[in-house]
Amino acid sequence: MAKPRAVNAAARSARVALVTGFDPFGSHIVNPSALIARALNGTEIAGTRIVGRVLPVALAGLDAAIDTALAGIKPRIVLALGLAASEPVIRLERVALNCADFNIPDNAGAIARGAKLEPKGPAARESRLPLDLILERLLAAGIPARFSETAGLYLCNAAMYRLLGRLPASLPCGFVHLPPLPAQIAALLQAHAGRAGERTPGLASMGLEMQQKAVEIALAATLGAAPRAAPAAG
Repeated sequence: MAKPRAVNAAARSARVALVTGFDPFGSHIVNPSALIARALNGTEIAGTRIVGRVLPVALAGLDAAIDTALAGIKPRIVLALGLAASEPVIRLERVALNCADFNIPDNAGAIARGAKLEPKGPAARESRLPLDLILERLLAAGIPARFSETAGLYLCNAAMYRLLGRLPASLPCGFVHLPPLPAQIAALLQAHAGRAGERTPGLASMGLEMQQKAVEIALAATLGAAPRAAPAAG
């Protein structure tokens, strides 16, 4: 007698979504994108197993880290995450630019100045996530979010550009920036003895639970919109 449950379980385990985050960088001792990638690793959303990986904040090691993150899996979607230290809301990135121009060194001490990420690559690559749907669902869930025209010129942009170029054009892939955590803003205020001015930028924050919920909503929306893989022959 056939065992459809075993077949279904095997097919189910083959459906994978990759979520990447980044190590802490600069003055930040924690990065919510890394915390969420680790928390989601091994969980399941919309019948799809989530693989969470953390990338280094180092341009020279980025390609090798992406290779490692993709090794042994064939993801249905890839959702990359990063920290935008002065961003008060979830930020959905539309475009990655073929440029690295750092205002602070990466974690290896390198500073890129107007360098092309791929000398022969296109000037920009557009997100392949269903951004309109994601935004609609985030706002409906009471989670503040907005579109952003570019992912900046630091490692987040580099990761988005590299991933979009590395993966098949039919595979949904894109980048979401996360705000700082309340503890990060508290540490900043502590360093200033609580005397930051009312107009000091970058004092907004968002709790980790809400950030993770936002990422889960983005994954569910993307997985629902992604075309189903054809069933295996036989």
